Formats: sequence, structure tokens, C-alpha cells
Amino acid sequence: MPGWDLLLTNARLATMEPGGEAYGAREGAALAVASGRIAWIGPQAEVPQGEAAQIIDLEGRWVTPGLVDCHTHLVYGGDRAAEFELRLTGATYEEIARAGGGILSTVQATRAATEDELYHSALPRARALLAEGVTTLEIKSGYGLALDHELKQLKVARRIGDSLPLEVRTTFLGAHAVPPEFKDRGEDYLQAVLAMLPEVAASGLADAVDAFCETIAFSLEQTRRLLQAARDLGLPIKLHADQLSDSGGAALAAQFGALSADHLEHTNEEGAAAMAKAGTVAVLLPGAFYFLRESKLPPVDLFRRHGVGMALSTDSNPGSSPVTSLLLMLSMGCTFFRLTPEEALAGVTREAARALGLGASHGTLREGKVADLAVWNIERPAELSYRFGFNPLHQLFKAGNEVASQ
Repeated sequence: MPGWDLLLTNARLATMEPGGEAYGAREGAALAVASGRIAWIGPQAEVPQGEAAQIIDLEGRWVTPGLVDCHTHLVYGGDRAAEFELRLTGATYEEIARAGGGILSTVQATRAATEDELYHSALPRARALLAEGVTTLEIKSGYGLALDHELKQLKVARRIGDSLPLEVRTTFLGAHAVPPEFKDRGEDYLQAVLAMLPEVAASGLADAVDAFCETIAFSLEQTRRLLQAARDLGLPIKLHADQLSDSGGAALAAQFGALSADHLEHTNEEGAAAMAKAGTVAVLLPGAFYFLRESKLPPVDLFRRHGVGMALSTDSNPGSSPVTSLLLMLSMGCTFFRLTPEEALAGVTREAARALGLGASHGTLREGKVADLAVWNIERPAELSYRFGFNPLHQLFKAGNEVASQ
């Protein structure tokens, strides 16, 4: 035990290690932390003799890996509540756009906001996720659509990671939409994004590159060029794919060895098979499915059959998923997409970590991994999916340090 900083005793562990017991469960267990990493896991009766700097009796509570929200657009200016109201009174997308709504209204507000303003508006959203057990968070740009404003968003994302006990991974999403100054000139804007990429890479502000591959955004051929340029610069790839149509985005993501392909409501069998072969994670986004009142379900059975790992995420954004509850996504993932509670929990731990390229260090409870630990007041792990509008978090540890308790 020498060198242990923390020892959790009388625990039930949902390790989320694959194979064996459901949830990788280990009851009557203890877990030790040293230097921010899990140093030992074993039966309570076999805890080595000695002293730890801190010992906490969990009284039979469940411990999971800290949750991972692997797809968010958390940094933006303004909101779209007025647009939401207009839609509910029957306004069409075109009418809303003419009234100044849609994604370009968020672009305008984001460009107008200072870095400090963006930071202070995003901070409560990040804190809400943290309060529900999230210890790792992805944040995309994509509402600047010009180099300086995209870098501004990425700087704010990094700042959130510096100021909160969250590991923040950043993604450059310059190819999110065509900005107003490039109206009807999508190819010209793509060339502008390609020109941004070397500067983004040199800045060190982006951990990955993403694009919106869709009929209303960027074509398969345009996306291919962007992904090739990102790969040439050594930047990992993620992709918004097959959300509104079967455009071949999932297969394209797999071709480039993408960490994840996200949305995927229209993905076909060829795309699922390609993702499985490449190890690309399918990120499912039930918040957007709910908010947009979609009816086309992602092909969960297809992903199961091919062995594609499935993650869940909030897709937190102002236009199609203004949600800051990853726990709610567990419930929606089960009720809407028919995931099992075990698949849902794996989707916000093990598979979400893989979707960010962090599978070796995060997402399961195993010796040597980062000690991001969520302690829950629940009787069984399925409760995390069964309840909604309820937060049973008891304690939260980031790299072995307690950062929240209730």
C-alpha cells in the first residue's frame, strides 16, 4: 500500500471492462489510487495491509468510470429559443431563416461575442455536465466559420478544461456550414477551410477535425478532400455522417480510420461493416433525434451484428439539442434507440472514450488507467438509464481527486 493516495472500500464496481459479468461488475471490492491512476483493484478481503493517505468507506455504493460526453458544441453565442417557439407555431425552416434564425444566427452571435463572453456563457453548461458525473468532454468549434472565430471557440474550449476539473478534447469543425459571405459558393468556402487547416494544426488548439457530410452541407467528395488534408497534417478525424440521408458518410469515415462517425440514422450495412473493420465508433445522439422529432432510428441492430462500438452523447448545441444532461441521454438511448442499459452505460464510458481516442487511458476501471471515478447512490447500474430527471451522483473523482459530492 505504500504510495497509495486514496483507497475506496466496500464498493461495488461497474468496471465496464468487456467480457465476463454484466457491466464488468465486481461486488465486495476495493479500489486504490496512486498518482492519479488506478493502482489496485481487488476483493475487499484482499486489501494489502498498510496505510493510504485517505480511506473512504463507500458503504456498498456503485462506482463507474467518470462519464465521457464525446460530442458537444458547447461554446457558442446567443441561443435559439425564439426559433424553437416559431417552429412550434408552424413556421417553416425557410421562414425561420428569413427571420434571421437557423445556424447562421448562431454564427452571427458567436462572431459578435468576445472570448470572455463565450467562456462565461459556456461555463454553466460545462458545470451542469460535471455535476452529473462527466469528467471528460469533447467541444467542437463550427460556429465561427472564419479562422479567427474558429480559433476563438477552440481557445474557449481549452480554457474550460483549464478552469474546471474536466479533461476537454477539442475538435475543429470549420466545415459545419457555409457562412453568409460564401452564400451559394460552398466550394469556395471549402477551399477556405482547407486553407485554415495548417494554421489550426500549428496552433495546437485542435485534437481532431470534423465535418458535416450531408446533402445540406458538404458532399462526399468535398468531405473526402478535407479528411485527406487533415490526415496529411496528422490530425485525427471525426465525422457528422448519414444524419439526414444515406450519403456514404459512415463508410468514408471508416476509410480514413476516423475515431467516430456520429448521428448515423441512415447508415447502411456497407457503412456499418466498414466501421467495424476500421474500429470506428458509432456515436448516437438521441437529444437531436428527440428535439427534431425524427422518426428514422439509427441501425442499432446492424451495429450490433457487425460489432461496431456504440457511444452516446448529448450533442449539446443551441439549434438541435440544447441539453446538458448526459444522464438523460442514457434514458433516451434506451427508450428511443432500444439500447440495453449496459450498452447505454458503455456508451458514455468505454465507447465514448474510444470515440475520443482515449480508450487506453479512460473509460473503464482497470489498473493503470486514469482514476476518473463516479460514485452513485443506486442499487444497480441499470438505474442510471431507468430514471430520468434524477441525479444520483454521490461523489466524483478526477484523477483521484474529489471534485464533487452530494
